[in-house]
Amino acid sequence: MKDLTEKLPDPQYEKENLQRGLKNRHVQMIAIGGAIGVGLFYGSAGAIQMAGPAVLLSYLIVGIAIFFIMRALGEMSVAEPVSGSYASYANRYFGRFSGFFLGWNLVFIMAVGSAAEYNALGHYIQYWFPNIPIWVSAAGTLALITIINLITVSAYGEVEFWLSMVKVTAIVAMIVFGFSIILFGLGNGGVSIGFGNLINNGGFFPKGFSGLLLSLVLVAFSFGGVESVGYAAGETANVEKTIPRAINSIFWRILIFYIGAIGVMLILYPWQKIGSEGSPFVMVFSKIGIPAAASIINFVVITAALSTLNSGIYGSSRMLYNLSLQNNAPHFFSSVTKRGVPYWGIIVTLLAQILGVLMNYLMPANAFSIFSSIVVFGLVVGWLAILACQFKFRKTQIASGLDNKLIFKMPFWPYSSYFAFGFMLLVIVILAILPFTRIALFVGPAWILVLLLIYRIFLSKKGVKKQAN
Repeated sequence: MKDLTEKLPDPQYEKENLQRGLKNRHVQMIAIGGAIGVGLFYGSAGAIQMAGPAVLLSYLIVGIAIFFIMRALGEMSVAEPVSGSYASYANRYFGRFSGFFLGWNLVFIMAVGSAAEYNALGHYIQYWFPNIPIWVSAAGTLALITIINLITVSAYGEVEFWLSMVKVTAIVAMIVFGFSIILFGLGNGGVSIGFGNLINNGGFFPKGFSGLLLSLVLVAFSFGGVESVGYAAGETANVEKTIPRAINSIFWRILIFYIGAIGVMLILYPWQKIGSEGSPFVMVFSKIGIPAAASIINFVVITAALSTLNSGIYGSSRMLYNLSLQNNAPHFFSSVTKRGVPYWGIIVTLLAQILGVLMNYLMPANAFSIFSSIVVFGLVVGWLAILACQFKFRKTQIASGLDNKLIFKMPFWPYSSYFAFGFMLLVIVILAILPFTRIALFVGPAWILVLLLIYRIFLSKKGVKKQAN
């Protein structure tokens, strides 16, 4: 049998000069921060209205699929720890355009996706300081997180650790207080509420099985960013122990944080009421008599937005760095400071995020929705790419007789891959059914053609030779 490793690039092809300054606790919180965003505090109401209490099953199903996707990424990240994550693996196992498309697609997604985060952040700050313009909040936040990322990777990890800690503390407090109300009647005159709201308002499936299926899309997108732990693999100390710990804990955190928090909401209030009076978290904290509930949650949501933006600059800059090593981006992106920070990637990401903020203000709503649909499309493609790369990676390892040496294997392979693939195909079908997501399936192929055209024009074989010389 022909050794498939002959087709792989020389390992020196992507030899990185980054420092492994991320500790175990940093990576653990990066994994949590990727799984928990603003969507849990405000966006979960949309999925609840679509499925009712059955949304708990949606989170369980999606959680299992996300776990397998992350295990697929973890298998490769431990064996080949690089900052380019799945774009690097796609370049290696499926060809140069695959790496180019996935890498630049991620950079664009983080630039456009950040626009909404900066806008939301400005509104959250205006809750306390209504006279501060949104652009001032955006500019200040941009400057702050850029400086943090330019210092060292451990500075990024430390900030992300504490931002994620705030989110975790708020969720745990909400779950504890919520069950105190449910079981012991805290804040309800000592009268326990019980679990009747799960079945008394149209039953557990008030929107039928179709409501459960349709909610899968909104639930899946709430986990967007969980794959950010893959970018950290290139700068993680003791990768063989740290990455497996972080990824293995993702499933349990999904169960505790998402299902636990949303379960509390659904038990305390009729599902039709959730989201109609602001954040469900504010409703819970207010019920137990905390007068500053809205301010507390506003602070937590600001930290969640800061965490997302901080991770965006980190992930995008590392992707640009790795793309340059693939010869899929200009060579200057591979320049690093004495402390191993890819500063050009951070600077260009900063400029891209500024453009994203400007787009949010200057472009008509329908034009901006097109870019938003690319974000949706890119997330689906990214998860499919992780699964496809792991499948090819494992086949290559088997053909080379090296599969028994893999440290962190994906469990139940290949059936777990089939399940995750099937789930992502189901998500695509649902995207076509829902009117507000259908546009992603039209814009997505056009976006691929745009990047293919750019690739053909600027990255021809002749251009690569010039760069190599």
